[in-house]
Amino acid sequence: MKNLLYHLAREQVRGKKKEKKEDPGGKLSVTHQAITIDGRELKFTATCGYMKIKGEEDKVKGSIFFTSYELDGVEEMSARPITFCFNGGPGCSSMWLHFASIGPKRVGLTEKGNFLPPPGTLIDNEYTWLQFTDLVFIDPVGTGYSRPGKDQEADYFYGVKEDLESVGEFIRLYVTKHKRWTSPKFVAGESYGTTRAAGLSGLLQDSLGVDLNGIVLISAVLDFQTIQMRQGNDLPYVLFLPSYTATAWYHGKLSPAMQKDLPKTLKEVEEWAMTTYLTALAKGDGITPEEKDRIAERLSACTGVSKTFAKVNNLRIPQHRFCKELLREDSRTAGRLDSRFKGIETDPAGEAPEYDPSFFKGPFVTAVNDYVRNTLKYENDLPYTPMSPEVNHAWKWNYPRSDYPGFLNVAEVLQKELNRNPYLQVLVACGYYDLATPYLASIYTANHLGLEEDRRDRVSLTYYESGHMMYYHRPSLVKFTKDTKDFYQRAMSVKAIEID
Repeated sequence: MKNLLYHLAREQVRGKKKEKKEDPGGKLSVTHQAITIDGRELKFTATCGYMKIKGEEDKVKGSIFFTSYELDGVEEMSARPITFCFNGGPGCSSMWLHFASIGPKRVGLTEKGNFLPPPGTLIDNEYTWLQFTDLVFIDPVGTGYSRPGKDQEADYFYGVKEDLESVGEFIRLYVTKHKRWTSPKFVAGESYGTTRAAGLSGLLQDSLGVDLNGIVLISAVLDFQTIQMRQGNDLPYVLFLPSYTATAWYHGKLSPAMQKDLPKTLKEVEEWAMTTYLTALAKGDGITPEEKDRIAERLSACTGVSKTFAKVNNLRIPQHRFCKELLREDSRTAGRLDSRFKGIETDPAGEAPEYDPSFFKGPFVTAVNDYVRNTLKYENDLPYTPMSPEVNHAWKWNYPRSDYPGFLNVAEVLQKELNRNPYLQVLVACGYYDLATPYLASIYTANHLGLEEDRRDRVSLTYYESGHMMYYHRPSLVKFTKDTKDFYQRAMSVKAIEID
């Protein structure tokens, strides 16, 4: 099945390469709308369409599709923040943040976060960030409706550096054309979008002279060594462990003692993972049989899988094998993006899940196509690409140079900006049941930013009883919105700092 999915993705890529290139454009669509939140009517202007990204000789390199929402009646723009929002991938549009969490409309989901019967319903979003910031949703080239120029090779945009430059140029053009240079500026990214957000904090200042007031990192990955399970890299196995524990707890697979109190259990597992377990893995083949047996027994207790399973995996349990093994006896598999979800598979005995039961896109694609045309009044017959295998497969990961080896790590960019800009604030939102970007990896990265003690409180972490898209879960969406609103208030109230 894994090979089948791979070949299907390859065929999709080949098919896209044969498509005739179109040059999307035309005028922007501007509409005036309103929603009511807690008895207060919010009137706003919605703008959608393309921003042309140009190169030398004024040649169009690509067209970036965006949707923006600006509150009406604001007299002083210097007091009204603006936030540039994007999802990750690489190769994902901004569809999920736009229509599940941040925008003025959201797709209706169940309390737990599952989708409703097709085609789904779009409802007013009482949790929209428009309450405290204007919003701009960006679809990078190759995603959504965004496309490369007619005479431009698509992979011109497909890389860490290339992506930062094109999105950075979009932000520069937007604040120029919409007269927002004096507004406080924020970026909000999810998953690989957090990589982009951290990288932008440096590029915007170094190349464009734009200082940020705040960054919201949702399900973050800044240092890819923390999540990429490769031969010789033991760190992810340590950092994923508490998320395995949370998953096993949710599905009732831990011992009665460990099932009693999740926060207490997670603290104990975090401590053991970062000390005893990390040390044991560092010994490699030098670990004694007795110690290996003890570690396997404890690993079994923390994950809900058998001691034998822990041993045959050499004490290093890959995420895909864990998702398959935990619920194997129930003929189910746990989700990767949100391990609360369970899937039914045709091959319960297989090594890896056939699909991720926590990932769905149908209701959101429906929402985009209907909302853009019928509410935002933008005519566009191009297919909307929620996520692109072509972009993902073509991505150039070497950064900051083409010959740069090793794991991508933009945490050092964020560290530099936190030291350079004493007003920059960072919020990191983490889901306990996220098996794509585990929460302990965010803690680890934050603890290795190398900040002086008096600057560490400018990076705050919040936690949710949900997964990668923590906002799917209604109680987590409520908490996430409140946490974000409080973060903006802190970032906007920072006082002037005297130079030492």
